[in-house]
Amino acid sequence: MRLRQKNHHVDSLDLSPLIDMVFILLIFFMVTTTFVKDMKVDLNRPAAASASASDAKTIRVYIDSANEVYVDNQPIKVWALQSKLRDMLRSSTEKSVLVVSDSNIPVNSLIDVVDECRMSGAKEVAVSTTKEIG
Repeated sequence: MRLRQKNHHVDSLDLSPLIDMVFILLIFFMVTTTFVKDMKVDLNRPAAASASASDAKTIRVYIDSANEVYVDNQPIKVWALQSKLRDMLRSSTEKSVLVVSDSNIPVNSLIDVVDECRMSGAKEVAVSTTKEIG
């Protein structure tokens, strides 16, 4: 009697489509992620007990310790701020502006910037602070 030898052929699993899908998902998540653009200006922000988080879509206006005003990472004069913000608010769905200032600037400078923001058509103008815990 003759015994038949069985072919023990093992099919291998092709991982190429799986790897392709992982890379496609990685690229998709990298492209759709929004990054918060924060200025590289060193600011010592004032503290407040009633602080709340702001939306990432809010237009940010920065005032550094030398009273220099920045919008969209570009320095701008206070008298030109209203025009620049009006153009930015026209294309924005959320009509809010966040003023991020140093705690050592004069109040007059902060009020001038907030007034220019309001006159540009912003519905909400807020001043950024750091929240104290305790």
